[in-house]
Amino acid sequence: MAKIDDSVKKKVPELRFKGFTDEWEERKFADFIDVKSGKDYKHLNSGSIPVYGTGGYMLSVDRALSDTDAIGIGRKGTIDKPYLLKAPFWTVDTLFYAVPKQNIDLQFSLSIFKKINWKKFDESTGVPSLSKTVINSVSVSVPNFEEQQKIGSFFKQLDDTIALHQHKLDLLKEQKKGYLQKMFPKNGAKVPELRFAGFADDWEERKLGDMMDVTSVKRIHQSDWTNSGIRFLRARDIVSAAKNEEPSDYLYISEEKYNEYSKISGKVSQGDLLVTGVGSIGVPLLITDDNPIYFKDGNIIWFKNEHKIDGNFFYYSFINNKIQKYIRDVAGIGTVGTYTIDSGKKTPISLPTYDEQIKIGSFFKQLDDTIALHQRKLDLLKEQKKGFLQKMFV
Repeated sequence: MAKIDDSVKKKVPELRFKGFTDEWEERKFADFIDVKSGKDYKHLNSGSIPVYGTGGYMLSVDRALSDTDAIGIGRKGTIDKPYLLKAPFWTVDTLFYAVPKQNIDLQFSLSIFKKINWKKFDESTGVPSLSKTVINSVSVSVPNFEEQQKIGSFFKQLDDTIALHQHKLDLLKEQKKGYLQKMFPKNGAKVPELRFAGFADDWEERKLGDMMDVTSVKRIHQSDWTNSGIRFLRARDIVSAAKNEEPSDYLYISEEKYNEYSKISGKVSQGDLLVTGVGSIGVPLLITDDNPIYFKDGNIIWFKNEHKIDGNFFYYSFINNKIQKYIRDVAGIGTVGTYTIDSGKKTPISLPTYDEQIKIGSFFKQLDDTIALHQRKLDLLKEQKKGFLQKMFV
């Protein structure tokens, strides 16, 4: 691929395949795409032909609306997620299907559809909507058919790679769910369905309040929040961390305030667990180092573990169904459920020997690290695709 000199003001992309120098031609979608309407399928019988809506596959019927590959684009609802429709197929009336005309490459057209910000063409004040008239009137630049094929093939290969990584990631997440079910005892059982060789003892049922101090911290006023110093956590920051997302903002308190308040509450240390008590309740955060940290009182429950339970095992026990079900059951009825210090003390946990805890905790930590690695690869590929979409089109 060759990069075009910025000084050249011709209608060409910044990045293109070698051997192509012609200017791209500006055309309206109506000139090279035939936008067709979906239809109701309820009169059809069950069959092998897939029916698609704006959210993707819905069910299968016995007749096809199209025997030609096309691009699905939402008429109503989700209008900004175009995707490839492999023939034969049927689309519902909320999903247009766009068929490229002669000498227009399907994959190239799909890339153009994905590049456009369709939300800015939304015609409604309520549910997002597009019309054929609007789609047909959109102007885009198009190269010759051979260059279209090159670009279309390139993006198809990139999409296939992204789909492969997404599949691997989904598979790993499903495996983790399965292991969480099988490597912890089910309700009433004294041993898990699956365990490491060399371990045979029954697991012990305990309440966390009998094993450790379950508490919170001395309240700190909002006026004491700062932009630097000692990190100050809110419940939503823990939720963001669980999703591997950056919080919308970082809060801190001064080192002086931290030292003053920590003399009363104590200091969070490695192996402790912080668990959200409001909002998305029951989300755990394992403290993995002794860096100073403070948090919002009451909204976060502090389990002062002091290495009584292996940290990783403790964390994954909280993710497991048994504790999560307990938290849901005690949260109370109402719009906003809460997980309190008292509920934290009564939280049941199944415990094997410390050596087995270490084995299980390390296993899930390694699995999560692998999931995070695949997620980073996938995110990088998606960012690369965004960059190519910017640079390979006019």
